[in-house]
Amino acid sequence: MDDIKSIVAKNITELRILNNMTQLELAEKLHYSDKTISKWERGESTPDISVLVMIADIFGVSLDYLVKSENIDKAVIEQKNSESAYNHRAITYISEGLVMFIAIFAFIITSLVSKTADFKWLYFIYATPITIIIRLIFNSIWFNPRNNYIIVSLLMWSVLASIHISFLFFNKNVALIYLLGIAGQVIIILWSFIKKPKKKETEEN
Repeated sequence: MDDIKSIVAKNITELRILNNMTQLELAEKLHYSDKTISKWERGESTPDISVLVMIADIFGVSLDYLVKSENIDKAVIEQKNSESAYNHRAITYISEGLVMFIAIFAFIITSLVSKTADFKWLYFIYATPITIIIRLIFNSIWFNPRNNYIIVSLLMWSVLASIHISFLFFNKNVALIYLLGIAGQVIIILWSFIKKPKKKETEEN
């Protein structure tokens, strides 16, 4: 029987590669360092049972699948990953579309109730930052968190634009509010350079 460390190392490596995931990305999901992931994949150490359960959940396999010396069915896993990615994108787009649906519905109702309600077009303006918030949430859960810096930037500028346009409706120009955006953008850029501390370097053998 193959050594359990070698079996787990082989299975983790193959699953990670099949899921197009780097050691760093897997490490971030598990809150470990990429050096620890590298040790696991070299068979120098083995994750404890609770971490193995987390790994199995991330890759959508059973715990037995990780510790048994069996060939991984790449076609099945790739199909599962493709279906999962498709579902994640579909849920994201449906959620974003729902925001626009609500904005259109509110626009129609307001138009029917009041012919003089000129503010009704603001519904579409406010729908923009809400849609970006939804994208930020799903991107953090399912997609690449590194893109959050871009999404947060878009969210900030859309909120500032919404405030500016809202004040223009009352004949007040608050264009100076974009100075906050410049300061905020600098903060976001600096934030993107912050490195996460390495965690849990030492593991049980």
